[in-house]
Amino acid sequence: MKNQKLYNGLFARVLLIMMLFFFCVFLIGKTFYYNALLVGFFGVVLLFEMFFYVKNQLSFYDKVLLSILKNDYSTNFPEDNKKGDFKNLYLLYHTLKFQRQEQTSKELIYHSILNSIDTAALILEKENDSWNIFLMNDCFSNLFKVPKVSHWKYLKNYLPSLCDEIEKVGFKDIKSAISIKIEDQDLQTFVLQTSQTQTYNKEYFIVLLDSIQRVIEKKEKEAWINLMKIISHELMNSLTPIRALSQNLLHIVDQEKLEEEDFDDIKSSISTIINRSDHLQVFVENYRKLAMLPTPNKEMTSINALFDDCLRIMNPILKDENIELINEIKSSRSILIDKNQIEQVIINLITNSIYALKEKKDKKMFLSSYTENNRFFIIISDNGKGIDPVIKDKVFLPFFTTRKDGAGIGLTLSKNIIEAHGGYLSCQTDDDKTDFVICLI
Repeated sequence: MKNQKLYNGLFARVLLIMMLFFFCVFLIGKTFYYNALLVGFFGVVLLFEMFFYVKNQLSFYDKVLLSILKNDYSTNFPEDNKKGDFKNLYLLYHTLKFQRQEQTSKELIYHSILNSIDTAALILEKENDSWNIFLMNDCFSNLFKVPKVSHWKYLKNYLPSLCDEIEKVGFKDIKSAISIKIEDQDLQTFVLQTSQTQTYNKEYFIVLLDSIQRVIEKKEKEAWINLMKIISHELMNSLTPIRALSQNLLHIVDQEKLEEEDFDDIKSSISTIINRSDHLQVFVENYRKLAMLPTPNKEMTSINALFDDCLRIMNPILKDENIELINEIKSSRSILIDKNQIEQVIINLITNSIYALKEKKDKKMFLSSYTENNRFFIIISDNGKGIDPVIKDKVFLPFFTTRKDGAGIGLTLSKNIIEAHGGYLSCQTDDDKTDFVICLI
């Protein structure tokens, strides 16, 4: 914005030019032609001076507006403008410049983050009725051997199977598996997940691809790390006191003469070593059970007969614990299972529910089942204390337990048995109820 100083300068020049004009007319009227010509010349010079004065004053205004319109903030204007005629415009320019620099910094960070992740990411930007490639991260480019092209039609030349799959659903949200051939390699399977988003007048389409093999390897690695932590913890809990007691025994027997209390120490140490050794033996035996689970010997088994046998074993314990059993399983169906192994799973889950109900006054356990899509579901529920969200992801880990007398293999063994049958075992919990769901083909 122009301030009062510009208006004052312009007004003074216009006034002076008008005075020279009238003075020139006056001289012509008096027939002083040469004097009139000289005054007129000064008037023209002053007119040109006023033109360049206005032009110079407005040049900063034009340059700033042009920079803003072109989104170019590389120009550094003199700081004199900060206090001059266009101080507000100068302030606006530098505010926008700072915001642009901040936005550029954020974009660099976002690009850096996207390029550092192991998931192949592609972001498309819609322009008219076609899609341009807004961003392709390094993982996508390296994994599929694709250069960072700028348009969707160019990407189709490199990855026709992926592009056809996305076009087939009309650039809508997808979550599925897809097989992609990379150059001369065999087909590889990926998890494809897409989402559409819109900001102001721009529409974007996000494509994420994860190698199923890499996901499996990652999960397996995490499982092995957790397993090794638990095994190391159990081994150290036994080996550390055994080593300490052994050193103590060695120190005692090295004495020239043994006192009565020395024999008591020897007996106590040997007893503790035996106890810890027994614990290690049980631990190794439990690990052997997990590692050497026999192949299921499947036979057609009546569902009612399966649960009758399980409840015949568990009913006395349920009565002793004052647990109300609500059994809604009444099915005439038969399923192909290893009856002994599935009985072991059901008994394990009922035992877990009994433990979860220890601190409850109103103890209830629910058994139910249903069939859906050629799958048979068994739900064992209780209104106990539930599972803490912190440990929910660990309940199926080998040797993980919250019970003082627990071995930590019941749920792991149950999960392995169900998976060996081609099904799965899952857990759901909320404030009022915990469900363990068995799915069998």
